[in-house]
Amino acid sequence: MNAPADDSLPRTKAPKVALIFEGGGMRNAYTAGCVTTLLEERIDVGWVGGISAGSSLTSNYLAGDIQRNIGSMTTIAVDPKYGGWGSFFRGRGYFDSEYIYHTAPITTFENFGPFRFDNVMQSQIPFRIGALKLASDEMVYWGREDMTDVDSMMTRVRASSSLPGLMSPTIIDGEKYVDGALGPSGGIPLDAAEADGFDKFLVIRTRPEGFRREESTRPGLVRRVFRKEPILAEAILARPTRYNATAEKLEEYERQGKALQFFPTDMRINNRERNLDKVLEAYRLGYEQAQRELPRWLEFLQA
Repeated sequence: MNAPADDSLPRTKAPKVALIFEGGGMRNAYTAGCVTTLLEERIDVGWVGGISAGSSLTSNYLAGDIQRNIGSMTTIAVDPKYGGWGSFFRGRGYFDSEYIYHTAPITTFENFGPFRFDNVMQSQIPFRIGALKLASDEMVYWGREDMTDVDSMMTRVRASSSLPGLMSPTIIDGEKYVDGALGPSGGIPLDAAEADGFDKFLVIRTRPEGFRREESTRPGLVRRVFRKEPILAEAILARPTRYNATAEKLEEYERQGKALQFFPTDMRINNRERNLDKVLEAYRLGYEQAQRELPRWLEFLQA
């Protein structure tokens, strides 16, 4: 585990840069190493946003707790209470949302305490967490103004991460929400950062460079499985096109010098990995890659 950040280090301010976290389930154990690096180096961006598991990393970055950032994507994530096929067949979803988003954040574990919601509220960094409103195919982004306590924040992180088939929709104010990766950006909230006025982006990806999603080969099956939720079925089918369009836009921004992307070079786990050794190894590899890329990050952030 990493040591706490050194508070004697000067803070690096990058007020014109938006920090964007892509989701990816347990693949975000790898990119949790990027969050640790940002916290160790005391880097303050001008905006931060995430979707799905990227919303959890957004929360961890704002909370500023390195040990909880690591544990929430490694040791907690392989706890039997976190989920698995047993949880799925008991009707609680492959990932047990109640435990992940409403019990674990207020629980003290061996190496770290509860989620530091007070740090989130005291931070001056604007943020966005996004989910798809199921009734209307509308992407909704929440910020600090929508949150009054840790539960209200984690309910929105849960909504952003509610992957159909593996988790039940999250209900907020009577509306059902599902994973924001099914929204118009395909899971990379570049649209939210641009809507908030940013045009320079540090983007933490969970797929390798050049990755593109493939169109469904069985759209009829998707529509049959989700026949009671036709908007959801169409959002699932549209995701590859939406994701690929955002990926291509970011590639163009990189060519223009407006974006810098982190791509995992040694991702060995999938989005449902539950083996602790493999998850810890993913975190280590991601942290080491982030450390190697840090000089490039600093040059971009301070340009």
